[in-house]
Amino acid sequence: MFVHIGGYTVIRSKDIIAILNYDVHESSSLTQQYLASLHENEIVKAANDDDATKSLVITSEKLYHSPISSTTLRRRSQTLLDDGNNDI
Repeated sequence: MFVHIGGYTVIRSKDIIAILNYDVHESSSLTQQYLASLHENEIVKAANDDDATKSLVITSEKLYHSPISSTTLRRRSQTLLDDGNNDI
C-alpha cells in the first residue's frame, strides 16, 4: 500500500523506516549527523515551499520533508496495517 505524505507525494508503506516529528532534528545529535550526511538529491520536499515542514519521513533511499504531522502520518500507515493486509 501507499501513504500520502503531502502535495503529490506518495510512498510505499513498506519502504518507511521512520516517521519523526520535525522538531526532533534540533534536539538529537544523531539526527543532526544523519541529516548532515545526506546529499541534496536524497532530500525531497513533499509540498509547496509555503507549507511548513512538520515531519520527516525516512526511507532507505530518501528523506522526505512533509507538511503533515508525524501523528497523522503514523496513523495513516498504521491504518493500512490494521486493515488485515499485513503482507504489504
